[in-house]
Amino acid sequence: QVQLVESGGGLVQTGGSLRLSCTASGSISNINVMGWYRQAPGNMRELVAQITNGGSTNYADSVKGRFTISRENAKNAVYLQMNSLKPEDTAVYYCAGSTAPVMGVVPDDYWGQGTQVTVSS
Repeated sequence: QVQLVESGGGLVQTGGSLRLSCTASGSISNINVMGWYRQAPGNMRELVAQITNGGSTNYADSVKGRFTISRENAKNAVYLQMNSLKPEDTAVYYCAGSTAPVMGVVPDDYWGQGTQVTVSS
């Protein structure tokens, strides 16, 4: 069973940047949809971005133009480049994967434990 581990979180000031990494214990070539979610205290989990093996992407409206998701199957890795960070981006960010053939609302089969991102005002 594939395990996912996130890294790259931290404390940054408003307007700063962070790059999150998600490394899998095994191949992600069979995991069609890789994504990033986030959850702030008291809030519901929110889908941030998704990417398929074919390179198609999907972003939450709140992060469009600021965040970029990418994947390197050969390295069993997924990334989330976050620019122009805002305090509203503060949350625990989770990497997830789904074998679903199409993006959108999909059941995620794999989850990481999360990495904290804090953006100071």
